[in-house]
Amino acid sequence: MQNELIKKINILRKKHNAVILAHNYQRPEVQDIADFTGDSLGLSQQAAATDADVIIFCGVHFMAETAKVLCPDKKVIMPDVNAGCPMANMITARQLQNLKKQHPSALVVCYVNSTAETKALVDYCCTSANAPQVVKAIPEESKIIFVPDKYLGTWTMKQTGREMILWDGYCPTHRRILPEDIMRRKKEYPEALVVAHPECVPEVTYLADYVKSTSGMLEITGNIDNKEFIIATELGMLHPLRRKHPDKTFYPASEIADCPNMKLGTLEKILWALEDLQPEITVPEDIRRKALKSIERMISIT
Repeated sequence: MQNELIKKINILRKKHNAVILAHNYQRPEVQDIADFTGDSLGLSQQAAATDADVIIFCGVHFMAETAKVLCPDKKVIMPDVNAGCPMANMITARQLQNLKKQHPSALVVCYVNSTAETKALVDYCCTSANAPQVVKAIPEESKIIFVPDKYLGTWTMKQTGREMILWDGYCPTHRRILPEDIMRRKKEYPEALVVAHPECVPEVTYLADYVKSTSGMLEITGNIDNKEFIIATELGMLHPLRRKHPDKTFYPASEIADCPNMKLGTLEKILWALEDLQPEITVPEDIRRKALKSIERMISIT
């Protein structure tokens, strides 16, 4: 059955000159058929560099929006438009506008895990990999608002020594990973190093040997000699780690750190998306241009 689905997908992606992007948290079988796997911004940048006419984005809604921001001339399709991001939805444009009114002199840094409408209202975007670099580039006399992830913001403050005004948003999946989980795993696997995502709570990142984005996790685990790792992020990340480093062993920090939205993408839905070229993701042009500016400012720094 799965082989038949893949065969049909391959025929249609060639017919439509489509590229399939899959985030590192997607189901293993979805990652395996993708042209590119990775983090959200990196995937969009890879898509922009291709001559594809259609992007099938296997991720959550803000990621497909970001792809549309960077690739306005390409058709962006999501296999399941209901795949949202709770953290991205924790701040609305109205809430951000009110926050800016309270701190009119502040510059706003926005995690890329946010809606296009939010990105359109900020000065800089950042990723979990480059947040400290972006913040360090802002003049020290400038007040900074950081949205929407308070845990990435807290970790960035620790890395940079900069005080920031943090919005009370977070990733529910990473919030499930507790310091008790890390300590339990360390007892079970005393030789394993802990690699945590900066969306984790401070008590978890404090216990980690390394704090890295998903792309950073792939890199660091290959660059050091250690053979065992405890991975504190969404469970889907174990698949690309094991695929890229088959000689190493990876343990999940928590067995319940799964994002249900990330698992909505299936091979069947990818096939249907290619058959109908729906549901299409669009971003109003005025919002797209403003969101693009905040992303370009980030890229100019990093």
